[in-house]
Amino acid sequence: MLPIDWSISTIGEIADVTKLAGYEYTEHFKYIKDGEIIALRALNVRDGILDLSNIKRITKDVSERLPRSKLFIGDILFTYIGANIGQFALVDKNDKYHLAPNICRIRSNKDFNKYFLYSYIRTDIFQNDLENYSGGSSQPTLPMKNIRLIKVPHPPLKEQNSIVEIVSSIDDKIDLLLRQNKTLEKLAQTLFRQWFIEEAKDEWEEKSLSKIANFLNGLACQKFPPLNDTDKLPVLKIKDLKGGISNSSDWSTTDIKPEYIIESGDVIFAWSASLMVKIWDGEKCILNQHLFKVTSDDYPKWFYYQWCKYHLANFIAIAQAHATTMGHIKRGDLDNAICVVPTDDEMKVMSEQIVPLMDKMENNSKQIKTLENMRDTLLPKLMSGEVRVI
Repeated sequence: MLPIDWSISTIGEIADVTKLAGYEYTEHFKYIKDGEIIALRALNVRDGILDLSNIKRITKDVSERLPRSKLFIGDILFTYIGANIGQFALVDKNDKYHLAPNICRIRSNKDFNKYFLYSYIRTDIFQNDLENYSGGSSQPTLPMKNIRLIKVPHPPLKEQNSIVEIVSSIDDKIDLLLRQNKTLEKLAQTLFRQWFIEEAKDEWEEKSLSKIANFLNGLACQKFPPLNDTDKLPVLKIKDLKGGISNSSDWSTTDIKPEYIIESGDVIFAWSASLMVKIWDGEKCILNQHLFKVTSDDYPKWFYYQWCKYHLANFIAIAQAHATTMGHIKRGDLDNAICVVPTDDEMKVMSEQIVPLMDKMENNSKQIKTLENMRDTLLPKLMSGEVRVI
């Protein structure tokens, strides 16, 4: 039950909703490598952020000829077709992005706070309501007319602004910590490249990546379903490395070998499909197939983590060269990835410089998770009027 001074509006009443028209795409769109404008597709929108790891570009001239689908700061991006229907993100810059197929733009009116609308879209309340508006049998689809009919709470603008002030302050703290981690990551990579690439000593021993670390492949977790509601953990899959464990994650029994259990701080290497290396910062979970848990009995974590990161670009190229539907690397590729190993005394000196950077990154990641949990707990209460801010 909403507060009596709130109303309910449809998205079409408080915002303009549009997509790239079919004729605009066929007659005007031509992807070009050095285009000035990023054409945002559905795969670029993930869990409230813009994922620019795989982008297409168009020229600024093409973008200017299609003003209806240009994007500006505060526009909300929303995926309306396919398995990832309902993904969203907020545009952060002018003159940088343009709509591409399978994604629409929601632009709130001046009398409705755009960040309030964006915040409501990322609640479970909104996401769970989407299936009431979608259609299509083989592929889920949300027509533009249906998106315009989706209902949203409509508090007075003053209260919208107060709610946004609270939510955005938490988001700003999260963003600051994320930017700090990017800086720390660059500093650590710079030190690593200086030591092992630019100033590597000829007398240092060469070893393969598979010799400096252990690569434990995950389980086919569907073969280990939960036996009860107590002794179970969520399953870590490739998609969870970016988005984290969610309500849609699978579960597995804890009656498995302990080495397959993942804790925060473990190094995880996705070796199939979307190759990546990450220090896991989420909850306790179980390692699924297509993921390696990387450990070492002989070398510090920063050392094998940085070598995995260093070789990642080559691994991605190897995976892309495989003529399969899902690119991957093999253990032989780990054997062929060469690393150089300093003396024990040199390793100790290096650790004294790089470990504090890595520790700070992990502490920041823990703070980010705490803030995200706080925000995600508070958000539905604010959006429903259960907690008032007046």
